Amino acid sequence: MLLYGHPLSGNTHKVRLLLAALNIQYDEKVVDVTVGAHKRPDFLALNPRGQLPVLTDGASTIFDAQAILVYLARKRDPANRWLPSEPLELARVVAWLSFAANELHSGAHVARMHFLLGAPTALGQAQALAADSLRILEGHLKGKTYLELERPTVADLACFPNAALAPEGKVGLENYPHVRAWIDRIKALPFYVAMPGLEVRA
Repeated sequence: MLLYGHPLSGNTHKVRLLLAALNIQYDEKVVDVTVGAHKRPDFLALNPRGQLPVLTDGASTIFDAQAILVYLARKRDPANRWLPSEPLELARVVAWLSFAANELHSGAHVARMHFLLGAPTALGQAQALAADSLRILEGHLKGKTYLELERPTVADLACFPNAALAPEGKVGLENYPHVRAWIDRIKALPFYVAMPGLEVRA
């Protein structure tokens, strides 16, 4: 398998986490978004949306971080621990994939990209949405270990990077103790791999 990504991409990192959890060997190719490599014809041939990450698995090409999580979980996790098969459990997990792709992406991710790469945006609107998303996570995580099923699933991996990196978009985590505890639990998982901004504290 070959993962096209970037070291600073939270969306790439959620895929790295599942690859590590499933003990899948893969190579990674850096796509330098700072020089627009994700908009060049060779990359657009892989993903016409011009977004990271992209995964190639033999002759198959999968783009969109959430879609890649689903693909890997279904293909390489026969016990269905990461993506349950029971309809109600599956629906609850998939709802968080939508949350990651919508609220967290449009809020925390967009605000972070503004400060990290100078991406133009309605910053106040993005930061407000990021704060709203964190409040939703905070309320849901009260009394819970993970987002669903009391075990880590693709729901947690999908939401984790952009939520945990919200401070890089100038949206603090100080008022969200349950979110912070959840972040620490994910970092403590045995397969956890770090990225810039999400290192494990010594």
